[in-house]
Amino acid sequence: MNPDKTHLYDLDLTEVTWRKASKSGSNGDCVEVTDLPYGAKAVRDSKNPHLTALRYTAAEWDAFRQGIITGEL
Repeated sequence: MNPDKTHLYDLDLTEVTWRKASKSGSNGDCVEVTDLPYGAKAVRDSKNPHLTALRYTAAEWDAFRQGIITGEL
């Protein structure tokens, strides 16, 4: 089963391991990412970890990455 967006937002993220995005700067403005089931990802602002993390399906994450790689974003 490949979860839809609703299922991704039902996941409890209190015990996940967050990692700083490799392209985040050293000035404290960091984006953190964690892996979710089925290739999905969650993203949060490290300065506001109490806010709801954004969640992306594997297809959305891949489209985002491709946009960065190709310079579209």
